Amino acid sequence: MSKGFFEVPVAINEPVKSYAPGTPERDEVLTAYKDLYNSTIDVPLYINGEKIETANTATMAPPHDHQHILGNYSLAEKSHIEDAIASALEARKKWAKMPWEQRAAIFLKAAELIQGPYRYKINAATMLAQSKNIFQAEIDSACELIDFLRFNVQYMSEIYSEQPESSAAAWNRVEHRPLEGFVYAITPFNFTAIAGNLPAAPALMGNTVVWKPSDSQVYSAQVIMEVFEEAGVPAGVINMVMGDPEMITDTVLASPDFAGIHFTGSTHVFKNIWAKIGANIHNYKTYPRIVGETGGKDFILAHPTAKPQQVATAISRGAFEFQGQKCSAASRVYVAKSIWSEVKDALLKDIKSFKMGSPEDMSNFITAVIHEGSFDKLAKYIDQAKEDSEAEIIAGGNYDKSKGYFVEPTVIVTTDPKYTTMTTELFGPVVTIYVYEDADWSKTLELVDDCEYALTGAVLAADRYAITEATDALQNAAGNFYINDKPTGAVVGQQPFGGARASGTNDKAGSVLNLLRWASPRLIKETFVTPEDYRYPFLGE
Repeated sequence: MSKGFFEVPVAINEPVKSYAPGTPERDEVLTAYKDLYNSTIDVPLYINGEKIETANTATMAPPHDHQHILGNYSLAEKSHIEDAIASALEARKKWAKMPWEQRAAIFLKAAELIQGPYRYKINAATMLAQSKNIFQAEIDSACELIDFLRFNVQYMSEIYSEQPESSAAAWNRVEHRPLEGFVYAITPFNFTAIAGNLPAAPALMGNTVVWKPSDSQVYSAQVIMEVFEEAGVPAGVINMVMGDPEMITDTVLASPDFAGIHFTGSTHVFKNIWAKIGANIHNYKTYPRIVGETGGKDFILAHPTAKPQQVATAISRGAFEFQGQKCSAASRVYVAKSIWSEVKDALLKDIKSFKMGSPEDMSNFITAVIHEGSFDKLAKYIDQAKEDSEAEIIAGGNYDKSKGYFVEPTVIVTTDPKYTTMTTELFGPVVTIYVYEDADWSKTLELVDDCEYALTGAVLAADRYAITEATDALQNAAGNFYINDKPTGAVVGQQPFGGARASGTNDKAGSVLNLLRWASPRLIKETFVTPEDYRYPFLGE
């Protein structure tokens, strides 16, 4: 039982290390990278605090060096998923009653472990498993995950401290209960921070979790579990399982104790899960919380008054960092005709300077896409653009998977604002540009808005009236809207992230809004002097 009103440490964003030549962190992460590269591991299932290895396994390899085996990971059978659910429900009995400051201490410790002894290991694992260059890995697996853990603790304390008004005669108070059941977390390959946050956020609020990481991110997910264990997350609170995604999901959703899903992944998969939840709705003890961030077709819109070099930099960074494998990556660009020539020249100069290869060589800006399926999909769209009369490839267009899944940063210029690569999420280093007439600025706003996705977008302009018009016209086109910047790089505590339409439920990871989805409030009214006569004054004679 808590015996104080506790104040948690004030959350601050973790500083991003530079990894510039000659810095100690550069040497440290390279050492960690080589150590991991030259060793092999077996990643087990984590169920009720036990490490379970199965006979059925799959291999792990770096996307930039796909013949090199990093290790294997165990694949679950249906019985393992049922055990994970049972474990989560049993652990909930004690975890839900644990005082909130004790839960806070666990996840604050996790943040400090990543900040210190695990920093270079988790960064190196992300470089290997997801082919991120060191700067992208540092921002993601170290800094953003640390920020999620620190700020979520602060947000939890703020949620608990906000209380209703009371009177002299009665005391009103609100408690935020964990959901009745367990939470299912499904995480993507592209951000180690998301993989950590999606199970951790519900757990922090007193829930227990069955977590399925992406098959392409198991290697760094293992490091997250090591951190959680060392930080003191009790057995059964977060259970990590890998295997056939449909089997796992169907088993989870069949449980009457399923209480919510925390999801980041494809729009198609999320819609299918939503449909299955709807079909099972009469089986559940409570209405499940459905929280998801899915796809995007994120835009950059350049007004005639925008500075061409700034537009080019926004495209170079926004479209090609991490090979465009971000839900927020710029993949469609609208550029005013009057500035296009200068933008084009600056962009092509940037791309010509890009180096591509293994993240071990820190001079490489571009590395590999995540797996062969992604590679083949991108190659298909690039080849189609080479054939289509309404498309022209002005940069890139080549690809090679002999050693790694390397796709050149590719720029397509189209005369059709509805060309397939202007409307389809590709999730790779391919950006499509449409050049509009300056006089068609307002019409172009309508084109930008006419999209099934609404995750991120950016407008670049010097004209404030144009910025005002775009901000209003595109109010539903992006959950994160950037003015004179690229549409990527949301920072926890500064720009809570999420979108609407087909991009998700917009529950803003890294904010109070997200944590509120993992709690069920109960209002308690205590009357001090209880009435003993039913009659109200108006009944008097």
